[in-house]
Amino acid sequence: MNKESIVLGSGDLYCTDFLGTDKAIPADEEIEKEENRLGHIKGGAEIEYKPEFYEAKDDMGKVSKVITTEEEVTLKSGIMTWCGTTIEKLCQTARVTEKNGKRIVKVGGMGNATGKKYLLRFVHKDTEDGNIRITIVGNNQAGFVIAFAKDTETVIDAEFKAQPMDKEGTLILYEEDMDKEEPGGGASGGEVTE
Repeated sequence: MNKESIVLGSGDLYCTDFLGTDKAIPADEEIEKEENRLGHIKGGAEIEYKPEFYEAKDDMGKVSKVITTEEEVTLKSGIMTWCGTTIEKLCQTARVTEKNGKRIVKVGGMGNATGKKYLLRFVHKDTEDGNIRITIVGNNQAGFVIAFAKDTETVIDAEFKAQPMDKEGTLILYEEDMDKEEPGGGASGGEVTE
């Protein structure tokens, strides 16, 4: 990709257990497996970075200093193909059991909260300009709504809030394929370092 590239289209969303900030992010092939697909998505995906600042300024407005006091990252996406195991990844208190040909999901009871964090990977594939991968670690903190309507598919909107994925406090890992002519192009990259 370069400054002239046009990003167009949606992608795939994968979700797997996060092993901890002292572990390396798994290889793309380990994350981007069909069994890790959260579901096919509708309406694309959106990553939002929202910083908060504090400005110290004198009464006359002659000197000032601005510092970042907080950062928030959310990954939003609509999940069109889903089942009970998808709900388990969207809700900290969900429990799934399977027996006698049925999958049973129980939701609720704060004592059932798992505290699990997930590694989420959105992959935008572009054979012309190169692929984009966005990785965060977090969990769904927006709840969910399952709406059954007579004239449209049921899409569950998920909103994952990012938490640090390494000891540096990284919230978003953004990787893009580079043109081979660009400096550093052609190298595989995007490792989170300690």
